[in-house]
Amino acid sequence: MDGEKSVMQTSATAEAKMKAVGKKFQIAGLGNGLFSGLTYGIYSTLVVVASGYNPLASAAGILAAPFVASGLNDLFAGIWLLFYNAKQGRLKELTRTLKTKPGQMLVVGFLLGGPVANGAYLIGLALAGAYAIPISATCSLFGSLFAWIFLKQKPTKRVVFGMVLCVMGAIIINFVKPEGAPNFTLGIICALIAAVCWGLEGVFSSFGGAMIDTDVAVNLRELISGLAVLVLIVPLIGALKLLGGTLAAGIPILWLALAGLSAAASFVCWYKANSMVGCAIGMSLNVTYAFWGVLFSVMFLGQSFTTTIVIGSVVIVLGAIIVTMNPLDLFRKGDA
Repeated sequence: MDGEKSVMQTSATAEAKMKAVGKKFQIAGLGNGLFSGLTYGIYSTLVVVASGYNPLASAAGILAAPFVASGLNDLFAGIWLLFYNAKQGRLKELTRTLKTKPGQMLVVGFLLGGPVANGAYLIGLALAGAYAIPISATCSLFGSLFAWIFLKQKPTKRVVFGMVLCVMGAIIINFVKPEGAPNFTLGIICALIAAVCWGLEGVFSSFGGAMIDTDVAVNLRELISGLAVLVLIVPLIGALKLLGGTLAAGIPILWLALAGLSAAASFVCWYKANSMVGCAIGMSLNVTYAFWGVLFSVMFLGQSFTTTIVIGSVVIVLGAIIVTMNPLDLFRKGDA
């Protein structure tokens, strides 16, 4: 009897310890998700700060400055992650990954989510200011839509409701245009293009990402994106002189290096959150960057504070959360 009682006590103690470890693991995952949203909001703000310095601020046209900033930012993010992966002993995995079919599938997603989406996002920020940030957060809506079309994942009523909220939020934000922004609508369209491409990136990532180390995947994403922009797109749009001038200017490079560090931290934490608490919750926490981006723009960049941007941002974030998860799951898992 004493032996059986001892075994039962040991089993109960082990189960309690497992629950405690599981709870800590979940809390860490939620923390990573929230931090990924915060750091992406910081990234969005820092890129705008960098773009306010010459020669980026005085660049002609709407493509040159955003793509130069995008390419340098992603390259810096990739370099920061190279140091991180070198410390973790993963550098050899970078070349190995590119030789695999899942890795090559990821590259397609990287090109959509990096050069195309990030370039469009920065153009949107340049033309529409903080209003572009919550619009880009509708990427979860497009991710669910493309999963329905290509992966045959039929959306539930909850997902459809979340999609409707995202659309309503976008309409609210565009209801009142800010003064002194003649290309506001074009900026919003660019932010939508970014959201569409990030949604497509999610589909390709779901195909290729299951067998790839997330830290390695993020590192490749940033390096490939940065190099593709700087080597292919920048010369194509005639922005090599602007790139050289930006490198020589010094101050904008410092801001872009900080922005790259923020972007790198955001992606690493986002992927960690996805692995720890699930992709749905991880994505839901990550899209809070829409809130942080708007808040920082109002606090530090002098962005006009309007009722429409506040209401629209809140509606989009809520819609994105509802699209990717049932909010009640947070409470259920917390009680478990």
